[in-house]
Amino acid sequence: MATLPSKAGAVTLTDFAKSIDPDGTVATVINLLSQENGALNDVLWKEGNLPTGHQTTVLTGLPTSTWRKMYKGTQPSKSTRSQITDTCGILEQRSEIDRDVAELNGNTAAFRMSEADSHVEALTQDFLEALFYNDTDVNPERFMGLTPRYNTLNTAVGTSANVIDAGGTGSDNTSLWLVVWGENTITGIYPKGSQAGLSHEDLGQIDAFDTEGLRYRAYADLWKWKCGLSVRDWRYAVRIANIDVSDLIGQTGTQAITAATHIHKLMVDAMARIPNIGKGRPVFYGHRVITTALAKAALDRSQNVLSIENALQQNGQVSPGFAGAGTLKYLGVPVRTVDRLLRTEARVIA
Repeated sequence: MATLPSKAGAVTLTDFAKSIDPDGTVATVINLLSQENGALNDVLWKEGNLPTGHQTTVLTGLPTSTWRKMYKGTQPSKSTRSQITDTCGILEQRSEIDRDVAELNGNTAAFRMSEADSHVEALTQDFLEALFYNDTDVNPERFMGLTPRYNTLNTAVGTSANVIDAGGTGSDNTSLWLVVWGENTITGIYPKGSQAGLSHEDLGQIDAFDTEGLRYRAYADLWKWKCGLSVRDWRYAVRIANIDVSDLIGQTGTQAITAATHIHKLMVDAMARIPNIGKGRPVFYGHRVITTALAKAALDRSQNVLSIENALQQNGQVSPGFAGAGTLKYLGVPVRTVDRLLRTEARVIA
């Protein structure tokens, strides 16, 4: 069977054949590229106060008090403030499916929905990569993520107080994040007057173009997500950086149970650096290698410290399987898996 002209992003007859079951119905596609990105459901979204994002006024200094003597005056004083502007980016994807491909077996809507699932998965992964790693100095069209804000141990930089060194020195480092989501702490943002979350527009049938510039009729869809991140109070995020993955897996070196840099001890330190843990929704985020190590440790430790708590129940019975049967928690704070977090981070230094 012939395929469509080679065009980046086009769905071919070969793609269609791989999406159809033998009985002619649209196949349930097992997405081998899907990832666990638990952070998406935790983000608190807030409409920005600017068409391009959000401006936050931060208190940087308090008025000065005076111990007044009798018959002596008091010098007037005032607080000091600064303004921080966080911008949003526009994340988009388009889909163009040849009309004859989509209508081959009469299941046009189901086939398009199957294709839509992959677009939503990709958008989710791209958003979370930006959430943790994007630097607007490198990619100004996106939004500023967490890592560039917490990327030094230099005490001259204020946020360094919330960067904890786990001691890793090699090239296989990763980070564990503690983020407290709250209206006055850290939020996701969308531009003033726009729509929160991912929007989808069915463009119907359009004239699409092949690589030679020739037209064909296609079903078109547009996904758009105007999103950003506002760190209103930097004290409500902590990065445990330089976690040596090899040491963590082997429980040796910097991650030996007796080491001062062992991840369990540093998680206590991270929570202690949050001024008021109850001011928002605290959550730990780590790569699967970290959450797996913590889950194993939960089997041997006090349930009051590190535990797997029942999350989904049906008729009073816990659903089978680790993912559905419980939520990993550390001192009551959920620990989520985010596969977009890297195991190859550069060492954070002063």
